[in-house]
Amino acid sequence: MSTASGDPTTGTADFSATPLADTFFPEEWESGQESVRGEYATEANATEGATGGATAGGTAGGTAGGTERAAEQRQAAAAAGPAHRPTRGRYRGTSGGYELILRVDVDSVPGGPKVLRKVSGDFFSTGGGTQAYFGSFIVDAPTVSRTGTQVVIRGIASYTWQTAYTLVRVTVPRSRTNQRPGAATVEFLRPPRQLGATYVCPYVSPYFRTVEWEQDSVAGAVPFLSYDTGSLPQPANSPARILTVPGAYAETGIELLVSGTANVIANNQNGWTNTELHGAMETNFSLWRNAPQWKMWLLVAGSYEGMAGVRGIMFDAADTFQRQGCAVFYDLIQGAGPEEQRAMLRTYVHEIGHAFNLLHSWQKNLATPPAPLGGNNGFADLSWMNYPQNYQPLNGNGGAAAYWGAFPFQFTDNEQLHLRHGFYRNVVMGANAFATGAADIEPALFDEPLTDESGLRLGLRADKSALAFGEPAVVELKLETTDLRGRATHNHLHPDDELVSIAIRQPSGRTVLYRPLLRRCVDQDQTVRLDANRPAIYSSAYIGYGRDGHYFQQPGTYQLRAAYLASDGSRIVSPVLRLDVRHPVSEADLRLGELMMGEEQGKILALRGSDSPALQSGNDALQEVIERHGTHPFAVYARLAKGLNFEHEFKSLSPDKTELTVRPPDPKSGIEQLAQVVKVSQQGKGVDNLTLNLASRRLARAYARQGDLEEANSTLDRLVRHFDTPAFKPYVKDAVRDQADSTKARLTEEFGGG
Repeated sequence: MSTASGDPTTGTADFSATPLADTFFPEEWESGQESVRGEYATEANATEGATGGATAGGTAGGTAGGTERAAEQRQAAAAAGPAHRPTRGRYRGTSGGYELILRVDVDSVPGGPKVLRKVSGDFFSTGGGTQAYFGSFIVDAPTVSRTGTQVVIRGIASYTWQTAYTLVRVTVPRSRTNQRPGAATVEFLRPPRQLGATYVCPYVSPYFRTVEWEQDSVAGAVPFLSYDTGSLPQPANSPARILTVPGAYAETGIELLVSGTANVIANNQNGWTNTELHGAMETNFSLWRNAPQWKMWLLVAGSYEGMAGVRGIMFDAADTFQRQGCAVFYDLIQGAGPEEQRAMLRTYVHEIGHAFNLLHSWQKNLATPPAPLGGNNGFADLSWMNYPQNYQPLNGNGGAAAYWGAFPFQFTDNEQLHLRHGFYRNVVMGANAFATGAADIEPALFDEPLTDESGLRLGLRADKSALAFGEPAVVELKLETTDLRGRATHNHLHPDDELVSIAIRQPSGRTVLYRPLLRRCVDQDQTVRLDANRPAIYSSAYIGYGRDGHYFQQPGTYQLRAAYLASDGSRIVSPVLRLDVRHPVSEADLRLGELMMGEEQGKILALRGSDSPALQSGNDALQEVIERHGTHPFAVYARLAKGLNFEHEFKSLSPDKTELTVRPPDPKSGIEQLAQVVKVSQQGKGVDNLTLNLASRRLARAYARQGDLEEANSTLDRLVRHFDTPAFKPYVKDAVRDQADSTKARLTEEFGGG
């Protein structure tokens, strides 16, 4: 809700709100002309009862008999003359200094989106040449009455603010398909009959919301165009049709207007990092500004640097104005065959869904407020927002083949409700943060299951039981089998992959969810079998900083608990981990902690380094830690971020989108920093063993870049010796040895070995 006083349901107004950035309306809105495209031009005359079961794919009953009855109805309607227009779509009107965007969703359209039986709206206060958002409402269960001349919709509304005028009455004149649609009259009443504000809202569009979509691609990438859903087996109740990305959203009532020219920008074969993607958006998204607006950007990039299997990412989830940009990675999803084209369509729709603030199917209960999960903790959802390999129905076999065999290319009803009728700030790009709000969760969210026959156990530990004020918080996750026969599951154990969640109970008593700074969609099947030969897998995660800022900035005792969603939908919960943050005992401790606790420093540590000019002061602070406090334990974390960043190049795009500036790797500086990280860590005074493994392999790569392949191999040999002690299980030693050998082979192939 804005800062404007008054109440648009009564007609009083006092304009002191912050101006709204997005006042874009398509040209046809201003002329009052209907904006009908594709399937929305289909005639309709079905009654409310007959249309209530229509699917998002456009079938009325999902059976051959239903199709025949619909055809008979259309023939009868044609004989009787033009049919009535369906009562649905978007309307807009003004009254008393307020503008109302109204969405009416009580009739279905043959071949169009499913009817959800809702009425919703957004209010904007207007003054002079400015406009500001005031609030939103929704009528969840309206009653609908029809006569030959009008449709009347009545119901009790829920608002984003307190008002006494809770009754809403919408009257829409009935018009024929050969007539222009009439204006909707919206009345707000205080029970039982006191009339408040009235808005006359001319018809705007058959779409409930319209978004400008700008898409760029790197050189050599071919953006997705369309997929014929009938080219591969699909469920019987999903009609074969040609689906584009805008077409997939049109089927749920959302219009994606392709904006401007699809620019081709320079690429780099070494992949894109998170910070590079965000920088590319700010440079190349011509419609971009840090403000709420119905505009989004998608980059068809080459590949993602840092992890195999990442098909796409909604990377804009760190600053105040989130959800404006996403990317898909062409190198992984490319292909001209029907299976590849189908997967490309899903990846595009999935990532754009995140920009609309839709979470993964198994994460909806972590939103604020929480949304209900589908069956099997959400894995049973047939949705664009599920992973095909994660699909696990309540009965029968799961996996990608089962998903595609049953998927009707649609969002779930709850997702469609969000897209069409979600409150403005929860949906519009650049407004509420991804997952909306601060991710407050109930402490009981991660309570242990009443029964657990999963055959899996999750561990959560930290190298230290207490952290100094400002010290980065790093935890280790361990997933092991308790079944001697072995269990198969996915190996996405890092919380950035969003199949593991970590709850943090802070000293204040508030429980929050760790939310990664930049979430990624690793929707590639990576199954691991845990058995006697390999009883456990491990992951290390820095959780000190995320989308809500620093999580451990207050001295005191923290309680942490992790939850892992297995491939079969089982939820595995770790024991509670207690972690203390000590009070600074001197002015020097306080100053050093402050050097580590800045917002920019947190982002750099989470991103493992960055050249972004926007993070320059953070880099300066970490450099001060290295130069003035080089022997302090905190310096190892600053060196790690700096060293990893120096070891690889950093890419940035020119403002004209034609040149890619690549800061080449600086192996000398990388070695200077990473060698110190490895040295003190092998002495037990630095980073955890999993991070030591990473740092050692990147240090070896820096030596190889510099032409010293012998020292690169020696670095990897020392890594193997560090783990070759009785403190580590045999399968851990074998895994480290295999990693070291494969790294040697790659470095020899890339940099030569004589």
